[in-house]
Amino acid sequence: MTLTKTILNHTKRLLLLIIIIAFTAMTMTACTSTKLKTSAAQVPQLVTSILSDPKTFNAALSSESPNIFGYTYEGLLTQNPIDGKIEGTLAQSWEISPDKTKITFTMREGLKWSDGEPLTVDDVVFTYNDIYLNQNIPTDIRDILRIGKDRKLPTVKKIDNRRVEFIVPEPFRPFLLNTGASILPAHVLEKSVKTKNKDGKLEFLSKWGVDTPPEELIVNGPYKLERYDTSQRVIFRRNPYYWRKDAQGQPQPYIEKIIWQIVESTDTALLQFRSGDLDSIGVSPDYFSLLKVQEKQGNFKIYNGGPSSSTSFMSFNLNKGKRDDKPLVDPIKSQWFNNVKFRQAVAYAIDRQTMLNNTFRGLGTPQNSPISVQSPYYLSPEQGLKVYKYNPDKAKELLLKAGFKYNQKNLLVDAQDNEVRFTLLTNAGNKIRESMGSQIKQDLSKIGIQVDFTPLAWNTFLDKLSNTLDWDTCLIGLTGGLEPNDGANVWSPDGGLHMFNQKPQAGQKPIEGREVAEWEQKINELYIQGAQEFDEAKLKKIYGESQQLAQEYVPFIHLINPYSLSAVRNRFEGIKFSGLGGLFWNIHEIKVIR
Repeated sequence: MTLTKTILNHTKRLLLLIIIIAFTAMTMTACTSTKLKTSAAQVPQLVTSILSDPKTFNAALSSESPNIFGYTYEGLLTQNPIDGKIEGTLAQSWEISPDKTKITFTMREGLKWSDGEPLTVDDVVFTYNDIYLNQNIPTDIRDILRIGKDRKLPTVKKIDNRRVEFIVPEPFRPFLLNTGASILPAHVLEKSVKTKNKDGKLEFLSKWGVDTPPEELIVNGPYKLERYDTSQRVIFRRNPYYWRKDAQGQPQPYIEKIIWQIVESTDTALLQFRSGDLDSIGVSPDYFSLLKVQEKQGNFKIYNGGPSSSTSFMSFNLNKGKRDDKPLVDPIKSQWFNNVKFRQAVAYAIDRQTMLNNTFRGLGTPQNSPISVQSPYYLSPEQGLKVYKYNPDKAKELLLKAGFKYNQKNLLVDAQDNEVRFTLLTNAGNKIRESMGSQIKQDLSKIGIQVDFTPLAWNTFLDKLSNTLDWDTCLIGLTGGLEPNDGANVWSPDGGLHMFNQKPQAGQKPIEGREVAEWEQKINELYIQGAQEFDEAKLKKIYGESQQLAQEYVPFIHLINPYSLSAVRNRFEGIKFSGLGGLFWNIHEIKVIR
C-alpha cells in the first residue's frame, strides 16, 4: 500500500499504522475545478486530495491512512520533525521525576473544544483511563503504552485542575513521546464507553463512524470537519476555539478552509495539478522529470526531503493457525513461507537496483531495515547489516538446500512435486506499487516461482490483512520515525500490526494453533529492552541486533526507500518541508499570500 505524506499527524509518530504509501496521493476530479476556484476567491484555502475515503472519524479506532486526525486532534506533546525536539501542544510543560517513573503535565490555560466547552485535565484522564487503557476497546494506541516484559500499562490520575500525572511501573524511555495521542472529549463520549448496545458491545465501538454528521464531531485541533461527501471530498473549516496564536496575538491557523478531493487515479492528480486546480501533489518518480521543468511556468516548487520515513516491503503470511478448523494459509504454501531459506531466496531473487532505476527513476535508495534511516538507531549495511543484493544463483542454491527442485518445465517444485505458486496482493490504483509488483512477478519467474500478482481495492486489501487473514504474500508499507519503539506493535506478537503472524484483534474470530517463532519472540524482547534502556550506546546495540534478526529471518523483504518529494504552489508562505513531516506539518503557520 501507499503512504501520503501531507501533514504531520500527531498520532502517526506514536503508531506504525498500516497505510497507503501514495507517492501521488493528492488528487482531485476535474468536475469540481470551477467550483473550487470560485470558493478560493472568497476564503484562504488549500486544495489537496487523498486516494480513498476515510474509514472512521473515531481517532481511537483508526489504524490506517488517510485519516482526518492530524488536522482535528492534538495530544499533550508532539515532536518537531525538523530538529526532533519534543514540544508541548495541549500541555504547557512537563516534569519527570528523578526515578523516571512519573511524568507530571501542566495543561495550558483556557483550552476549549470546538463546541466552546472547556478542555481540561478531566478530558486527559478520561481519554487514557476510559478509552486507551480500556481492554474492551480495540485501539492500537494501547500497544505502545505497554511497558516492560510484563507489558504493564501506566496509571493516569488527576492532581488538580491543571495537572495530570502519568505513573509507569518502571522507567520507560519512549513514554514521553507516547503521550502525543489524541485527547478526546469526555463530555461527548463518556456515556458511550459505559453503555452497551443490544449486542452487548460498547456504544463507543460504533461511535463517530463516517456517517456521523460533521457538527457532532467535537475536536481540539486546528480544523474541524465541515463536510464529508462519500467518494467525493472531505472539507475542513478552521476551528475558532483552537489555542494557538502568533506573536502578534492573531489566532491560528491562517488558512480558513482545507479541501481533500477523493480520487483513486494518480494520473488525475498530475493533470489537475498541472492545470492549476490542485495546490499540492506528492511527486512520484515517474512524474518528477515532467514537473521539474515546469516549476517556473507552473508557479510551484518541488521539495526534496531526502529518503522518506516510510518503508516498502513484500511480506509473507507466516500464520500457522486455523479458523473454524480451516487453515488461514494453504498448508502446502505455509510450509514454503515458514522455511527461512525460502524467504531468503525470494529476497535474493528481487532485483532492487533495477526497481530503483526503472520504477523509481533513481529517486531513492535500496532499503534494508525496518528502522528509518533518519533514526539515530538505524544500522547501515556499512555497519554490518545483512543485505540481499540481487543474486538469482544464490537464490537457487538456497532453494535446492531447502529441499526444492526443478521439474522438466524448469518450474520450482517442492519435495512433494507441488509447483511453487502463490498470490501477491497490493492495493490497486497506485502505478508505482503496481510496477513494483509486476517486477517482483517477473524476477521470481526467473527462479521458477509462479506469482499471481493481484491488486485489490484498498478496503478489500485491508480486510484480508487485518481481519480475515487469508492471504499469501503482500506488497505494502509502514510509516516510521526517529523512535524505533513507534514500531513496537509491529514486532510484538500481540501487536495490532504484527501482520506476518497476526493475532486476532478484539471482536474477531479466534485462531487455533497459531505459533510464535523463537526469532519472532527475540525481536519482541529486544524492543522491550530498548524501551527500558537510557544509555545511547547500549540502545544502538539493542536495536542493531533487532535489525540483524529482522534481516536474517526476513518476514519482510524491504525494497526501496523513495525520496520524499512534494510540489506546492508558490502562493503559500511558511512551508517548512520535512521528510518526516511532509509539506503541512506546521499547517497553523502557513499563509496564503496570493
